[in-house]
Amino acid sequence: MPTDPRITGLGSALPPSGVTIVPVGEAEEGPLRVLDRAIRDEVEAAVGWQEMPAEVLPRPTGDTVLDPSKYAVATQSGAYVGLVRLAAVTRQPRIGLIAVRSDQQRRGIARALLAHVLGSLHRCGTETASAEVNESNEAAMALFEGAGARRASSNLELVLR
Repeated sequence: MPTDPRITGLGSALPPSGVTIVPVGEAEEGPLRVLDRAIRDEVEAAVGWQEMPAEVLPRPTGDTVLDPSKYAVATQSGAYVGLVRLAAVTRQPRIGLIAVRSDQQRRGIARALLAHVLGSLHRCGTETASAEVNESNEAAMALFEGAGARRASSNLELVLR
């Protein structure tokens, strides 16, 4: 997907009132881990992680945030409500996860996080980024396609139950 706000249309995507974006690498580790656990519990209670394209590798403690320097977060009233994980691969950065607490969804927070990360990449001279989106996740498909993402490939997964 392109990073240029003129192409993505995300140049005017501001966070909703009362929400601010903490740039990649500036999130506090404790609140980030609390948000990560809350989002993971919400996903597990709903569709389950087997339906998500995000790579989730929990450590023995059950923790999943391995490197807080790869995250940007959305905060409201001092609490973290959304996150985006960016793997800054030299050739093409990859958005590994974008998630918002269920009680904060449908307010434009994910769009603001995506705009922030793509805009930051663009200002650093990176023209494109990649992401994986499960095509059954209509909200994620709309978010990324609305920002100019195009399908580059697809994977089929055989699941034995």
